[in-house]
Amino acid sequence: MTVLLRRTPETFTSTYPNITILTGDYSSADLIASAAQNADIVVHNGDSDHEASLNAIITGLLRRPTPGYLLHLSGTGIVSDWADESYLGKLNPMIWSDTTSLPEIRQLPPTALHRNTETILHDTIAKHGDKINIAIMCPPDIYGKGRGLAKTHSALIPFFIKEAKNMGGKPFYYNDGTNTRSWVHIDDLMRLYLHVVEAAVSRSSPHDFFNDNGYYFASTQEHSQSSVAKATAEILHKHGVIHDAEPVQISLQELDKMANLPGFPKLARYLFASNSRTRAERAAEKWGYRGEAKGLLACLEADVLDALQG
Repeated sequence: MTVLLRRTPETFTSTYPNITILTGDYSSADLIASAAQNADIVVHNGDSDHEASLNAIITGLLRRPTPGYLLHLSGTGIVSDWADESYLGKLNPMIWSDTTSLPEIRQLPPTALHRNTETILHDTIAKHGDKINIAIMCPPDIYGKGRGLAKTHSALIPFFIKEAKNMGGKPFYYNDGTNTRSWVHIDDLMRLYLHVVEAAVSRSSPHDFFNDNGYYFASTQEHSQSSVAKATAEILHKHGVIHDAEPVQISLQELDKMANLPGFPKLARYLFASNSRTRAERAAEKWGYRGEAKGLLACLEADVLDALQG
């Protein structure tokens, strides 16, 4: 096994003594292409939207004498309705399937999150499906503590706690807070990855698991923003961080001042006021996939306390 790392954690080699380390970053196109050419399976868990590194992986895999396998990390941001103000802070009844909704997903506008790299993948499948096997892994928001040596938490809960601190410690919601997102525990997500990797290793009937049949949602549950805000407020109240266990409703102006990042000035609309409701029907059909880890609300206290210390 070989990994590409920008920075190698101090204990990486002693923890994983049999793994070969390549030092590089997303711009190391030649290194990435060469490594992909020499790999049977590539698991791409870096920047989901970085086109150059994805193209380098595909270039390398297409140089192989036999078809290789690519598991590419995308995300359910692609089906989020954050850009449509009509559903901000409100429940959108649309639920996306990774089996029956694929025609609509493949026709989403170029402005949809992750659409740029998913377009590359779909085009590659159409042109080179006989030379490469691709799985698009599309998890929702992730909770729970990871087992890696560096980053062990996903983004949403730490973002939420950071912005709640800026609101005087108050968890919040916009509008009526019924906007709803899917979630998955990191352990359940890794079980799904393992199923897909094992399908690649077996090399039996790749058409059943990859390319046109290789789009995987990973959700195991869904929760509204108001329910997450209320549960978070109760946790913060329990630990003496706030005096009142009720979340607060915020205005659109307050929402738009939050979580601004270069290139994504209204990120908070996506994080805290949008809907992205998905069902992992493909994995359920193939492997009986379902949530086995504790649910979000059962794990939320540990995630919130970790975020407070972060």
